[in-house]
Amino acid sequence: MTKLISLDLDGTLLDTKRKLPERNRRAIQSATQKGIEVIISTGSPYGLMPHDDLGGLDISYAITANGSAIYEYKTGKCIYEESVDTNTIIPILKFLLTKDMHLDMFIQGKGYCPSNTKEIVGRLDVPKARRTYILNNRVWLDDPLGFIEENQLAIQKITMNFYPNGTGELVDRKEVKEYLENNPMIRLVSGGWGNLELTKSGVDKGKALKILCEKLEISLGDTIAIGDSINDLDIIKVAGTGVAMKNAMSEVLDAADYVTGTNDACGVAEAIEHFMSMKRVVL
Repeated sequence: MTKLISLDLDGTLLDTKRKLPERNRRAIQSATQKGIEVIISTGSPYGLMPHDDLGGLDISYAITANGSAIYEYKTGKCIYEESVDTNTIIPILKFLLTKDMHLDMFIQGKGYCPSNTKEIVGRLDVPKARRTYILNNRVWLDDPLGFIEENQLAIQKITMNFYPNGTGELVDRKEVKEYLENNPMIRLVSGGWGNLELTKSGVDKGKALKILCEKLEISLGDTIAIGDSINDLDIIKVAGTGVAMKNAMSEVLDAADYVTGTNDACGVAEAIEHFMSMKRVVL
């Protein structure tokens, strides 16, 4: 019986304009009214979630930054965090800052970017809504290394966004990937559009779901997880039922128990309606 539904945001719950379709909203409301816990599981930090669009929904918790932190959604209280410590991240950042790409650093639920990578955002081969989201919702730092060292900050996640050269190859991605893959202290996945996402080793959305389910005393077998990208792969495998969006990456499609519609066709609502019609919910 379904007791918890986990929803990714970009490419899943939100459409390509990063908006919440009304049909998805109604499906979530229908589920929560029947006593099902609905949570968000996203690569974004807590502070950069689309809180206006999610307003009015009875969402209980948010797994954020690829599983690096869990928040009580309504209060913003962080109840679990596993980040990359200052000493580990500084030499990594020194290398990354020499490369021709855009960097997103998620720290304590907020998004920070090096100021000198701002102009690269316009060259990224991503939806316009995502470029706007990056440009308008970050703290831009002239000295990111100094900021992190002086405040002894740990990093929940770093997202590396690459732009294509004239032949379509993503500039510096291969070199960056090879460098990071050799570090046992971190975990590397892709969240889509050819990006790379760095978290602490051992961190993923699936592990965070296990932690949350233990807290809520919910069996993993009674959960559904819906997603589209590689950073959703672990949670889709861990959940009782893993659902892939039709627009998901091939690895996610292969791992899923069920494939629903695309994010622009309200695939989340389609999946919720499908499983609720099977009377797998707790009434």
